[in-house]
Amino acid sequence: MLRTQRLTAIIEREDDGYVALCPDLDIASQGETIEESRTNLVEALTLFFESASPSEVNRRLHSEVFITQVEVPVG
Repeated sequence: MLRTQRLTAIIEREDDGYVALCPDLDIASQGETIEESRTNLVEALTLFFESASPSEVNRRLHSEVFITQVEVPVG
């Protein structure tokens, strides 16, 4: 049975496309649409897990990632 792991994905517009980032592993991908960038990120993560050694996964995996917003003074 294939097991899965839930990871964080952040997608943001960049120029004419979108960049998808997984901060848990510092892996990114891109696409012309939100869905394409998400799909490409899933593919990149899948390839990483297929090819990386367990020690590499443990070294790169951030077990706690917190996403929040902060307010700062500007101007």
